[in-house]
Amino acid sequence: MAERVAGWLRTALRVLRADLWTTAVSPPPRTEPAAAAERSRLREWLPALVVPVVLGLAALQIAATNQYAFGYGMGMRIAALLTALQTAAFLIALVRPVLAWWIMTVAMVVVARYAIVSSGSDAGAMFPWTGTGLVLQATVLFAVALRCRPRIAVETLVISVLVGLGYGFLGDTEGVPFAVLVLTLPVGAGVALRGRRVARTELAAQEELTAEERARRVLLQERTRIARELHDVVAHHMSVISIQAQVAPHLVRDPPAELKENLAGIRASAVEALTELRRVLGVLRADDPSPGAAALRPHDVRHAPQPTLDRLGELAAAVRRAGVDAGIRTTGEPYPLPPGIELSAYRIVQEALSNVARHAPGARALVEIGYHPAGLTVRVTNTAPERAAPPWAGAGHGLLGMRERAAMLGGELATGTTPDGGYEVTAILPAAAPVPAAPASPAIPDGEDTP
Repeated sequence: MAERVAGWLRTALRVLRADLWTTAVSPPPRTEPAAAAERSRLREWLPALVVPVVLGLAALQIAATNQYAFGYGMGMRIAALLTALQTAAFLIALVRPVLAWWIMTVAMVVVARYAIVSSGSDAGAMFPWTGTGLVLQATVLFAVALRCRPRIAVETLVISVLVGLGYGFLGDTEGVPFAVLVLTLPVGAGVALRGRRVARTELAAQEELTAEERARRVLLQERTRIARELHDVVAHHMSVISIQAQVAPHLVRDPPAELKENLAGIRASAVEALTELRRVLGVLRADDPSPGAAALRPHDVRHAPQPTLDRLGELAAAVRRAGVDAGIRTTGEPYPLPPGIELSAYRIVQEALSNVARHAPGARALVEIGYHPAGLTVRVTNTAPERAAPPWAGAGHGLLGMRERAAMLGGELATGTTPDGGYEVTAILPAAAPVPAAPASPAIPDGEDTP
């Protein structure tokens, strides 16, 4: 039993040494926005607090110096030095609360010893805390509880109370319960405030992590939806390759066996690729169509062919039925575009018009399709809404999908408000215009020289 108690004591001493024989602090973790906000509030309030704090410390120092010098018989030099140490501890508590607590505890012991020696049996003078010392001690303990771990706050409080009780029992114990209460309340308040800050910080970190996970999930969903739609484009090309490889031997009279073998291998590879694409589609395709803009998709997107820019008229008609005045304008000379670019351009227009219908009631929309030698420009603008939009409970990641489509093609997407209060979505999708064929050279009759 004695060995067990001795082991507990050694463990307790090691813990106390690790906790109190240090000047380090362990403030609760904070997110960067919270830390920036705290620094901003400190810069805002610091000039207004300088004068009251300085005046208060000066008043406390004068009162404590007079009490120490004349009440306890320390003399002005020792009283001024002790008061200066206590005032310094008050300031040090802002950055090194444990060190400040040590200074205050040593000062309390010195004051109590002078009270015993100089006052004899005077009970009032033998009380270990003066009024000023009690206020400063409580302030330092509050700083310890606010900036250090709760265990350290409890340890400093217990040691302070035990030291005070030890000196208090040598004289009058009447004021000791009041002093214990004055010291305990700041520690409890500091621990509670620290716990609240820790909880809020953890909640903010969890919300930030949840937002990141949600954004990552939305991004993956958009990429999966784009991959599902591009599957049809790739499958169409593979089907064409398979059919042409099957028909090609019949277009040649007496085709060589090597040609037939190579074409058969091409067709077999195309059929195998189509089979793998169907398996990939089975993994990517969801049971239900993708959410968003349901009113603008009159056909089941799971089975309907992928749309092209030729169907923008149908899309505009659907938008008008939904209550949005939409127009379409085409500039430049249209030329054939790759299916992937046409599909992405159509989806960008569709999502932009869906946003107009959801977030800009009563606004007029204009879709501009510009054909250029270097690519295609898609621009969707709308005027300012006539009334406030109703609350929308959707996922709200239409812009993310548009950016993904533009980035997939090596293009760019820009969004923003217009000067008249409307909104604009502009996408630039690179595509090479077909080069016109050169005119055939005239035949030169035999026997004639070229010029």
